[in-house]
Amino acid sequence: MRILVLHGPNLNLLGQREPDIYGHLTLDDINQELAEFAKTCEVEIEAFQSNAEHLLIEQVQQARTNGFDWILINPGAYTHTSIALRDAFAATQMPFVEVHMSQVAAREPFRHQSMIAELAHGTISGFGADSYLLGLQAIINHELGRGPSQVES
Repeated sequence: MRILVLHGPNLNLLGQREPDIYGHLTLDDINQELAEFAKTCEVEIEAFQSNAEHLLIEQVQQARTNGFDWILINPGAYTHTSIALRDAFAATQMPFVEVHMSQVAAREPFRHQSMIAELAHGTISGFGADSYLLGLQAIINHELGRGPSQVES
């Protein structure tokens, strides 16, 4: 399985950007943790970060062609503003999980709405850098048949 990890705007500043909200890990630290975990699960990941909306959209549009099975995305501020990113996911029907390091529902009111959440297989927020690892684990569990639709009641 191949997973594309997309990081949105300002996530390149992790480690120095508002550490009281986002912690002290850098984006490289997070990508390294994801790569190490993915390797133990025999999953291949590729990470991409951009502050440019159109580059993230192009990654979504090309994901399937480039051999990816899933996308794990932290859209950053585009979560709340990008109809274009939403439209890219809708058009490609690429499966994805949305992640956020902070608990967006407990932040400013303008952060409470996600333009892409209704298209996502799930959203994980509020666990700092672990949100990424939890999102990756959720994708792997889903592929192994341990996702929510397979849970016995």
